Amino acid sequence: MARQALDLLQGTLDILVLKALSWGPRHGYAVAAWIRDTTVDGLNIEDGALYTALHRMEQRKWLEAEWGLTENNRKAKFYQLTGAGRTELQQARGRWAAYTHAVSRVLEARA
Repeated sequence: MARQALDLLQGTLDILVLKALSWGPRHGYAVAAWIRDTTVDGLNIEDGALYTALHRMEQRKWLEAEWGLTENNRKAKFYQLTGAGRTELQQARGRWAAYTHAVSRVLEARA
């Protein structure tokens, strides 16, 4: 896969995860469930991709994590946005808007 395509896929997953965490801490399963529910089953994130993204964003200091208990008393790592993560979400939203606008222009072109 070309580097640019990989960056686009990672960037798309990153913005979805950052948005899912914008209302407060969640564990990985809750992040995936929020994305699935919000998109009415339109997007299902595979565990491997999700946890790779969460760890990558934690390394970039966009997220911080802490161990805690889920609603079912299971031990889980809870992720939350840092200030850098909130900044990245805002910037990513701008990049996403520009990208989708450009793609829409191409798809709506008549000649």
